Amino acid sequence: MPTRRTVPQVLDRDFLEIRARMLDLAAALDRIDRASLPSHQTPDQRLAQIRSGLEALLVPESDRAETIQRLFSLEYDPHWSKRFELPVQSGR
Repeated sequence: MPTRRTVPQVLDRDFLEIRARMLDLAAALDRIDRASLPSHQTPDQRLAQIRSGLEALLVPESDRAETIQRLFSLEYDPHWSKRFELPVQSGR
């Protein structure tokens, strides 16, 4: 049975990757902030999702990944397969 790692062990393994991802995220947010929004366009709902995701990351719980996944996922549609049905082609 694997033993649980300590915080220093996790940081030793993952710190540089976490740092790189945070820098990438910061750069993307900077690009959004510098971009202009056409005056006739309403704010994009995806920005609200991003803000909610950032807030969720600050909550010290062990299920942040699930929270983020649910935030960016569509609700389950029990009839989803009907949307992707292909028409039957004759002659094959």
